[in-house]
Amino acid sequence: MHVGRGSAVQDHVALAEIELCGELIIAATSAPEERLSEDRIDEVLRVEAARRGADRDRRRGRQEITP
Repeated sequence: MHVGRGSAVQDHVALAEIELCGELIIAATSAPEERLSEDRIDEVLRVEAARRGADRDRRRGRQEITP
């Protein structure tokens, strides 16, 4: 299949992952310690915010779909 010029295919999940990787790289290069702690990684990746959002969704009656 040939994709012509101007025909951009976007994978939103992949773009989000690339953005998060970039944020981790920035955090790692600006950290005074040699490695980021697990807590700092969770902070950069906004893990707690995602958990709070999932908990809120469950309270509202939405079910998570797991593979």
